[in-house]
Amino acid sequence: MSSSSPTRHAVVIGAGIVGVCCAYELWRDGYRVTLVEHASPGGEQAASYGNGAWLSPSSVVPMSMPGLWKKIPGYLFNADSPLRLRWWALPMLAPWLLRFLLAGRSKAQVQVTARALSQLLHDAPERHRVLADAVGRPELIRKAGLLYPYPTRDSFLAEALAWQLRRENGIVWEEVEGERLRALAPDLGPHYRFGIHVPAGGNCTNPGDYVAAIATFLQARGVALKQARALDFARAGAAPSGALEAVLTDQGRIDCDLAIIAAGVHSRALAQAAGDRVFLESERGYHVVFEQPGFEVTPPLMPGDAKMAITSTTRGFRVSGQVELATIGAAPDWGRAELLRRFALNHFPALAGNADHTARIDGTHLPKGLKRWMGHRPSTPDGLPVLGPSQGTRGVFHAFGHGHVGLASAPASARLLADLIRGGPSIFDARPYAIQRFRRG
Repeated sequence: MSSSSPTRHAVVIGAGIVGVCCAYELWRDGYRVTLVEHASPGGEQAASYGNGAWLSPSSVVPMSMPGLWKKIPGYLFNADSPLRLRWWALPMLAPWLLRFLLAGRSKAQVQVTARALSQLLHDAPERHRVLADAVGRPELIRKAGLLYPYPTRDSFLAEALAWQLRRENGIVWEEVEGERLRALAPDLGPHYRFGIHVPAGGNCTNPGDYVAAIATFLQARGVALKQARALDFARAGAAPSGALEAVLTDQGRIDCDLAIIAAGVHSRALAQAAGDRVFLESERGYHVVFEQPGFEVTPPLMPGDAKMAITSTTRGFRVSGQVELATIGAAPDWGRAELLRRFALNHFPALAGNADHTARIDGTHLPKGLKRWMGHRPSTPDGLPVLGPSQGTRGVFHAFGHGHVGLASAPASARLLADLIRGGPSIFDARPYAIQRFRRG
């Protein structure tokens, strides 16, 4: 921590992985910090709790890629598609969805996005290792690489553009098949005969516990945790020239010098309250956890034909994925979780041998030894987070919209934001993440 006395007060709204990392960096820089979160840090309310637990420098490929628009009709009507659109939500999603498709309109455009993502991700496992050591929980971060199995080499070559983007951004990998593939994934079924191993990747062994550990570490060192919901901001003067005076919550007013909006999918309303326009929607994701699988996957896997993260955590064998576009308040479609469970049973023979795992998931029934979860990835149309100062209220800063890379990119995002707040040199170019891009859009 900085040796200077903490005279300026910073409020961080949201205690997910991005929020606690922002609080950590501001505490190190000498600020007095208050975390505002309506529930316990690390709890199931946050995307941080239920993600794929990957720390992947190779996650530079945006969701929107050239030609995606041709697949939209199939996504609307195919119940087994990994990307599902609730048709009744299309009128509300249309402004975001149009910009999402335009963001992947050309190879040149996705190359720009990949470079911006790489800035946040290229050293993610090492940043997390340093942070986990600092908070006294080094066992929560593991660096055993990441594995992308494919049914055949041809199915890998069909994703040439995605792997070109990775190569252009410094990702090094090795091709594996035969005995080498089986050594890396001994419990994976015979459907997969080719793979790509990325040695630089890593994973978190329990994302919820990790977030809670960072918050606990900060509280022991003077960071306050306020259980409340942030609603608005008090300013000295009107937007866009007004300066922040306080964060207004359902539990009262918190006077402060600066505030960071890191509230995940709920950040859109807060950004609007600060006077900023932003396109942010929920990419609803699901996971299932087999609590007693009888084996571990090391390294974690992402099958090329399924696009789901398969990771061994301290709570069990986690299979996470799916992109469901719907309104935030819509009821979960547990059929999404059933797809994940069924895939795992089909491709990991040891799971299918456990009778507790074979009963189908539905809206009311959950087999013994199986857990499920649904959460909200906060996603912008262009696949990049919003990092930097508000244009509507001086003293408000944004740190949200990380989509699929929130866990991996949180430490770098937080350090960049702290650099921007301090006004000194930043660790890398912050312009791709500025909120002004939505005005241009």
